[in-house]
Amino acid sequence: MLGLPRGAEWIIILVIILLLFGPGRIGRIAGELGRGIKSFREGISGDKKDEPAEKAEEVEENKV
Repeated sequence: MLGLPRGAEWIIILVIILLLFGPGRIGRIAGELGRGIKSFREGISGDKKDEPAEKAEEVEENKV
């Protein structure tokens, strides 16, 4: 019967993934996934984190 993997099966799956991708690549993938989730959450909530960039543009416009 097929179901979710349990203890020893998870260890085997993780070892296979580590062998396929290597530790460095797994770290990059995890980091990119984290940034993607963070960006998605910010997009959903409507928070603007680009305020410093907008202020810099306003300063440049005032100089001209």
